[in-house]
Amino acid sequence: MVYLDNAATSYPKPESVYRAVDSFLRSSGNPGRGGHALARRAEEAVEAVRLRVARFFNLPSPERVIFTLNATDALNMAIKGYLRPGDHVITTCLEHNSVARPLQSLSERGVHFTRIGCDQHGLLDVEALEKAITPATRLVVLTWASNVVGTLQPVAEVARICRRHGVRLLVDAAQAAGHIPIDVQAVGVDMLAASGHKGLMGPPGTGLLLLGPDVDLAPFREGGTGVASHLATQPHFYPQRLESGTPNTAGIVGLGAGLEFLTEVGVDRVAEHEAQLIEALWEGLASVPSVVLYGPPGSRGRAALLSFNVEGWDPVEVAAVLDQSFGIACRAGLHCAPWAHQALGTFPTGTVRFSVGYFNTMQDVEQAVRAVKALAASGRRGGP
Repeated sequence: MVYLDNAATSYPKPESVYRAVDSFLRSSGNPGRGGHALARRAEEAVEAVRLRVARFFNLPSPERVIFTLNATDALNMAIKGYLRPGDHVITTCLEHNSVARPLQSLSERGVHFTRIGCDQHGLLDVEALEKAITPATRLVVLTWASNVVGTLQPVAEVARICRRHGVRLLVDAAQAAGHIPIDVQAVGVDMLAASGHKGLMGPPGTGLLLLGPDVDLAPFREGGTGVASHLATQPHFYPQRLESGTPNTAGIVGLGAGLEFLTEVGVDRVAEHEAQLIEALWEGLASVPSVVLYGPPGSRGRAALLSFNVEGWDPVEVAAVLDQSFGIACRAGLHCAPWAHQALGTFPTGTVRFSVGYFNTMQDVEQAVRAVKALAASGRRGGP
């Protein structure tokens, strides 16, 4: 099998991730829920990963690293914890349903939002974004890299606009974290949500919410924190303000191992390798007359994924044939981002998406291109 679905979850994980999860499950207890050795060992392991995350993203305060279930959980925590009735939010047509659906839900409770468009390559209209800011605007929510076409957005430029207008910036880095270097202080991000199980190489069920030093959120969930148990309400200090109940401790430890692997390899090296693969994928698929490619040409300005369609074929059917006849694992459909497909003209059927990772090779790319060429040459099968 050639695995080209790393935008859904990275596979395989580094061997050290598997070992870390197995070792932890065999030797540790519940962090913060006891004074015995196993509980202390678990708490020390979690806090070590919290510090590693802070260093990885250059976040000055480790206590403002919040462990979540996934990027969706982190985005809900940030959006619903920050906004109140009467607030105005600016977002984009490129966002995942993890942003679009919470905002739609809040719009029924007095929160207003404006959705900004993009160009034919999936690049945000920054000028339109700044013009959309009103006195009631409190938040801009922006994906760093589109999960449909991979386009990297001008996050630093948007951050400068937000600072100029006194507006907070929340960035969805699900498709960027681990694939490109991210320095939250240098860029000026107020809140950043990330998946632990994608580019960061961790296990499923892990995610991150990074908070700037002066961002305060209402708790998304409340309950046991292992400390300050005498309080009738959720603690006001972080990370306990936003972390309740037993965490996915084994997953967090595995995430720490993924971050250690990326630190040793170097995210710059990961980005360079993935860019070479995407460039080759683009060139190979562009040579097929019936293939339609979306997003910026080649690898420039693009994360580690690309979307395409084969004329005369439904994208879901393409993915099924690639899987069953050629051993190519990929994803097809709307990718949980219907507004992006409306902007690109691929709604309602969507696209086929290839997404590479550090463990993919040029041989994988060549095999995938040969498979698409063979499929396209086999004739029209009915579709859009």
